[in-house]
Amino acid sequence: MNAQAIKALVFDVFGTVVDWRNGVAREAAPLLQRHGLTLDPFEFADAWRREYGPAMNTIRNGQRPFVRLDVLHRENLDNALRALGVDAGAIAAHELDELNLAWHRLDPWPDSIEGLLRMKRRYIIAPLSNGNIRLMIDMAKRAALPWDAILGAELVQMYKPSPDVYTKTAEILGLAPHEVCLVAAHNGDLAAARNCGLATAFVPRPTEHGPGQRTDLEATQPWDWIAADMNDLATQLGCQR
Repeated sequence: MNAQAIKALVFDVFGTVVDWRNGVAREAAPLLQRHGLTLDPFEFADAWRREYGPAMNTIRNGQRPFVRLDVLHRENLDNALRALGVDAGAIAAHELDELNLAWHRLDPWPDSIEGLLRMKRRYIIAPLSNGNIRLMIDMAKRAALPWDAILGAELVQMYKPSPDVYTKTAEILGLAPHEVCLVAAHNGDLAAARNCGLATAFVPRPTEHGPGQRTDLEATQPWDWIAADMNDLATQLGCQR
């Protein structure tokens, strides 16, 4: 793939650009301690994240209309607590609502900001995330993520890896799919994008799921670019420091 053919880079965010596990665990720890819960904050973060895919599947398969990710995260929070043996009803709703905003306050991986700034000089850059618009804006303002636009599921009213999310994002940008490259740490996301005609770039995040991570440790297909981190990708794409 010729980098000159690419006009826009769109990024998976949770896990690729930002570290969701450490951020959620950090914000959950005070609540768990305050309520005398002996749950490990990282186990709690993992349990909350496990509800993510099944919740979106109910929308992908037409069981319910589209709702933004903030709504799903809040429902998933109650479900995760119940799965861990905690009565969610015993915790004040406003405390859980505030914890739900942990997803708005995630930290970028150490290489993300510099790499994004380099790529921004040459390309349109935007999230292509399942996160809703307000979530992406709040995260970007807090973490100084230098997006040119906020794109993704809420605009399309569907969740990845549904094809419309990829093809309509390219359409919104006024570009052909092959002029848009998805950057992600998840091989499944990249496969769905490639099937829709997008270019693909893999950036591994081997600690996204903690020290015991078993998936997405390396590229499983010959993606158009395979990079060590965001700065390496920027270099491969010809972006100056």
